[in-house]
Amino acid sequence: MSIPSPIPGDKFTFGLWTVGWQARDTFGDATRPHLDPVESVHRLAELGAYGVTFHDDDLIPFGAAADERSKLIARFSAALDATGMKVPMMTTNTFSHPVFKDGAFTSNDRDIRRFALHKVMRNLDLAAELGAHTYVLWGGREGSEIEAAKDVRLCLDRYKEGLDFLCRYVTEQGYGIRFAIEPKPNEPRGDIFLPTIGHALAFINELEYSDMVGLNPEVGHEQMAGLNFVHGIAQALWHKKLFHIDLNGQRGARFDQDLVFGHGDLINAFYLVDLLESAGYDGPRHFDYKPSRTEDIAGVWASAAANMRMYVVLREKARAFRGDPRVQEALSVSGVGRMAEPTVAVGESFAELVADVEMNFDVEAASRRGYSYSQLDQLGLEHLLGTA
Repeated sequence: MSIPSPIPGDKFTFGLWTVGWQARDTFGDATRPHLDPVESVHRLAELGAYGVTFHDDDLIPFGAAADERSKLIARFSAALDATGMKVPMMTTNTFSHPVFKDGAFTSNDRDIRRFALHKVMRNLDLAAELGAHTYVLWGGREGSEIEAAKDVRLCLDRYKEGLDFLCRYVTEQGYGIRFAIEPKPNEPRGDIFLPTIGHALAFINELEYSDMVGLNPEVGHEQMAGLNFVHGIAQALWHKKLFHIDLNGQRGARFDQDLVFGHGDLINAFYLVDLLESAGYDGPRHFDYKPSRTEDIAGVWASAAANMRMYVVLREKARAFRGDPRVQEALSVSGVGRMAEPTVAVGESFAELVADVEMNFDVEAASRRGYSYSQLDQLGLEHLLGTA
């Protein structure tokens, strides 16, 4: 199989915090030097990426003076112009600085909540300046370890208040930016508010500007909770709330690994790409991964390229899978397409449904039916392995 090289049209994007991760973790110091954001822009462009994303603190040190901030933004913008790279999404770091140790929008300290809103507003101005259309909100410190420490109902009131306020700000400024909530069950907090796609969807429904708020689900975050990421993305698409997506790899319900995309649950990654491509998702394919702590700078760029190649490989295999006549036959035998047929006919009465079932449905025959799912599963695996 010939595998195309990544091109900007694939809309592959990376966060500055991904390739720029110095590999410092809870148990060890950094194993790589600081990476200049401008170098990241140029190197990712050379690899075929479409754009970069970042938290405010990834580009501008926390508390930087106005003149330093302006210089850093100008230098970064020049790199974007020189490479043609885009900034389709931005976000705010409300989790690293000690001031946010009890949360940002849901801190018990009102002054901290107000400071968090100010920090986000300032970065929204920059997002609009750089042409970002999506603004991700990951509430990494919005949670607790001690049950009595938080009144969760009031925390959700404050969370809603914060998002409503920011949506109103964006609307009044005319920025055309949408917000995307990124769920995560735990880490760094013991329990994070809005831990899964389902929790976030329910919360969004209660917002004043619910049409402006969607989701940025991440592979590893849902799989940390033992959930099926493909099912979660399908539901997000069904609700028309998939505003952005974070791709990486995860091996089961453990700490957030942020592996290269596909280097975890490969089967789920295959069907995820199949879903995104067949559903016509046209947003960025954003890689939120961390180069292994064992890698040097050369390994950083090799792992970045691996993310894009994995997506392209899986995309080509998914297309071959869907185009295989044997797969089409197996899908037909399994009745997968029949799910599109409404269960109740247009205008059908309760009495008509009852009469039809009682007269025509053979329970014993239906019980004996096989669905041939094993054959369908095997064909999928063989296309994934390249043996079909």
